[in-house]
Amino acid sequence: MTGLSGRFREDIVLYGALFANVGIAIAKFVAAAISGSSSMLTEGVHSLVDSGNQVLLLYGQAKAKRPPDTTHPFGYGRELYFWAFVVAILIFAVGAGVSIYEGWLHIAEPEPLRDPTINYVVLGVAVLLEGTSWAIAVREFNGKRGASSWWQSIRRSKDPAGFIVLFEDSAALVGLGIAGAGVWASHHYADARIDGLASIAIGLILAGVAVLLAREAKGLLIGESAEPTIVSAVWAILDQRPQISAVNHVRTIHTAPDAVFVAISADFVDDLPMGEAESLIEDIEREMKASVPELTSIYIRPEKQADAIRQPPTI
Repeated sequence: MTGLSGRFREDIVLYGALFANVGIAIAKFVAAAISGSSSMLTEGVHSLVDSGNQVLLLYGQAKAKRPPDTTHPFGYGRELYFWAFVVAILIFAVGAGVSIYEGWLHIAEPEPLRDPTINYVVLGVAVLLEGTSWAIAVREFNGKRGASSWWQSIRRSKDPAGFIVLFEDSAALVGLGIAGAGVWASHHYADARIDGLASIAIGLILAGVAVLLAREAKGLLIGESAEPTIVSAVWAILDQRPQISAVNHVRTIHTAPDAVFVAISADFVDDLPMGEAESLIEDIEREMKASVPELTSIYIRPEKQADAIRQPPTI
């Protein structure tokens, strides 16, 4: 039970968004069927896609936690990045595509206006649920970003689950506002086509969010380096060793949100015996893992400075 509760707390952002979106999707589809509103149908599809996205991210996180084996010696951590990319594609293809298509249909063939009361009730409940999910996502994201700006934190984040939910919930709240305005305007001006325009606007917002998420997920899939603070800590540990005459380069890559592989090329002093060099490398590895827990794999290669590709430290 402790393990299950721990995993739930760890994934509270995803679970919160999932529970909210499932309930909201059902309510929106019922409201769309009763009122004939295009924007409500679009919002129902939006919430349904978001629900599926949270399931995929939870699945990706579970798969990413599998231990290393012979076929994947560095583990399965980057599988989460694959599913994050799939989520971005789903938002674009299903969420945005269906929204724009439905909007166009309702502009070309507008349905008769019906009582919008149920739409307003569902939208009000949806705002409360989505707002709660958004507040949880913001709280968790703020706890991790420190002094960095939101945009810097998103660009540097190696955990896509947090910022995907944040983006989805933000887009959902904006979409709810547009849907409400579309329903009101279509009845106020007695023109059902306005509701279709609102649906297209929601689709365009989803398309923009999908493109941004796909860009971030692609960078993680290709492989991103560790934070500058981690790289600086590695350099500092190496610089303290008098047996190392020069550090040629320090290269890092994330193999999971909280796992980093580091490859180091260093020029050892010429009179250092092989046995002492081996002991020195083991000591350095222990110190690095104690100082920077994210370093799960460390490779140190002795290499003459004259023969190596030099890379100065980045500050």
